[in-house]
Amino acid sequence: MYDLAIIGGGPAGVAAGVYAARKRLKTIFITESFGGQSVDSVGIENWIGTPKISGVDFAKVLENHLRSYAGESVEIKVGERVEHLETGFPSGNSVSFKITTDKNSYTSKTVLITTGSSRRKLEVLGAKEFENKGISYCASCDGPLFADQDVVVIGGGNAAFETSAQLLSLAKSVTLLNRSDKFRADEITVEKVLSHPKMIAIKNATLKEIKGDKFVTSVAYEVEGETKEIPVTGIFAEIGLIPTTWFVKDLLPLNQYGQIVVDPKNQKTNIEGVWAAGDSTDGLYHQNNIAAGDAVKALEDIYLYLHTR
Repeated sequence: MYDLAIIGGGPAGVAAGVYAARKRLKTIFITESFGGQSVDSVGIENWIGTPKISGVDFAKVLENHLRSYAGESVEIKVGERVEHLETGFPSGNSVSFKITTDKNSYTSKTVLITTGSSRRKLEVLGAKEFENKGISYCASCDGPLFADQDVVVIGGGNAAFETSAQLLSLAKSVTLLNRSDKFRADEITVEKVLSHPKMIAIKNATLKEIKGDKFVTSVAYEVEGETKEIPVTGIFAEIGLIPTTWFVKDLLPLNQYGQIVVDPKNQKTNIEGVWAAGDSTDGLYHQNNIAAGDAVKALEDIYLYLHTR
């Protein structure tokens, strides 16, 4: 029986794991791999304390930090995918949880879910070939790489406009391609971003092809039956996230986007003994630093929960 099960190896999971080790909680740490979404980034420049680091190196730093503290408190299981989480197992005066993976099963008094999400990927000609070669799914990670260049943002929601706002301070020009005639973002946000002199928005634009040689050189799209092409070196896709929460859908209520609903004060879910942090939750903002902070917040609350009952 473990005190805590941490599911996920991104910045949220690792931050929680380090704190669990420091607090001597008997913890099982389960992840398919380390790093989260950022492992695919060419250069992360907003991780506090590190001016720039590649996604691969970021994953190594996270793993090394956790292993350096784990000791006898945190048992690390890498390469295991959690397939089911269930409750109903008596443990003293409370209920424990059974975590079933593709290789084993574990029982714990509490659970912290930090499984993050994955970016919905572009599905047009050239999308796979030019991923990380001009196509990015993280403006806060990769935006500085495209300073003084012409870039395109795909999408029409708040995320697309927030990405555009970030890029406007760096890029030579930003063109937003929205597939419908209406933007899904807040009107105030839309008005503010579109008022920028370097910003262009094209409605009813259907992405057709991403072209290039070794790196992206242009984007072809269709509008009103006519195919057009614009030269760009960077493409930022903001067409939605897919939270990794399918394994808890029978235990926890999810919102319309499939995210876990939490109390932002302590990251509790509405199931006693279960917390969640990072991109798998309904938090307003999703970034590495925020995920780590939310996980630490959850860990502090978990510690109190275990020691004040």
